Amino acid sequence: MAFPTDAVIPAARPVIGEAEIEAAVRVLRSGLVVQGPEVAAFEAEFSEQLVEGRHCVAVNSGTSALHLALMALGFGPGDEVIVPSFSFAATANAVRLVGATPVFADIDPASFCMSPRAVAALIGPRTRAIMPVHLYGHPAAMDGIMALAERYGLAVIEDAAQAHGAALGGRPVGTFGVAACFSFYPTKNMHTLEGGMIVTPDAALARTLRLLRNQGMEQRYANEIVGANMRMTDVQAAIGRVQLRQLPTFIAQRQENAKVLDSGLTTVVTPPVTDGARHVYHQYTIRVADRDEVQRRLTAAGVGSAVYYPTPIHRLRPYLGPDGQPGPWDLPETDRAAAEVLSLPVYPGLTSDDLDRIVTAVNDAAVRS
Repeated sequence: MAFPTDAVIPAARPVIGEAEIEAAVRVLRSGLVVQGPEVAAFEAEFSEQLVEGRHCVAVNSGTSALHLALMALGFGPGDEVIVPSFSFAATANAVRLVGATPVFADIDPASFCMSPRAVAALIGPRTRAIMPVHLYGHPAAMDGIMALAERYGLAVIEDAAQAHGAALGGRPVGTFGVAACFSFYPTKNMHTLEGGMIVTPDAALARTLRLLRNQGMEQRYANEIVGANMRMTDVQAAIGRVQLRQLPTFIAQRQENAKVLDSGLTTVVTPPVTDGARHVYHQYTIRVADRDEVQRRLTAAGVGSAVYYPTPIHRLRPYLGPDGQPGPWDLPETDRAAAEVLSLPVYPGLTSDDLDRIVTAVNDAAVRS
């Protein structure tokens, strides 16, 4: 849909078309609305199309996916999980929710993803797992992370919430660790309005996850373990199936939009792509020195933007020490990124005129800042 030239271009926009609406209505009319055939079909299709046939367990959010994966792996008090601080809080929150301790690693300044070198320096006797985040749709340095995990006998749980369809060396994200977690929030590259998916190669772990999401039972009232209610509805799954069919087109559109921004933006640092990586551009994130002023000028020009994330997790209130300080973490690249990053519109549906407006506005705003 085209918008008037004086309309604001939002930083992000969910894709909800007639096919998604029709799918939701079809399920509502069927009466089979919770944990039914649509969920099973969505799991099977996601498995086949995105994660090389791994077991898939659909849940009600990406945060629930992370939480249940850590629960199923048995992590708890006394265990440490290495996570990036430059991420959404859910990454570390899931660790805390099972009683384990998040240990914060610095990032690579180019990819914004966890640095294997930083991870290596943090591994200790209580370390049980590494949780890399494929941030903004760029895969983390999984070769280095998996080598560390193998060397020290650690589990790897991929936070792939922003990286549907991303890959490294031809291998899809979500197929490296013992578990991987995707989000289907409305502004993700594909969505179910809200929802998540846990991926694993381990059939026994997949069964445990299915029990945990459904009050600990496969058969009604035959509870085997203590579980929760983190099920995906069939309405969500039906929307997800429609979105999954469109995902290749969505990704291609985002990548083409990113190429236009790469070639047109001359006054800011555009996002590099690691050799062998397939970036799916959940966000197109630049670096600017005077971010607040640049963002103010973009807003005045009718171009939306967003900051992901202005405060690293280790500086958020729940993760401060008793003295109100962020603790012993030395994360210079994380702090620098938090001060400089700005995400621009890159979603499918942007017109060539939209992209021209974005390029012109950014170049003008940054050169004057």
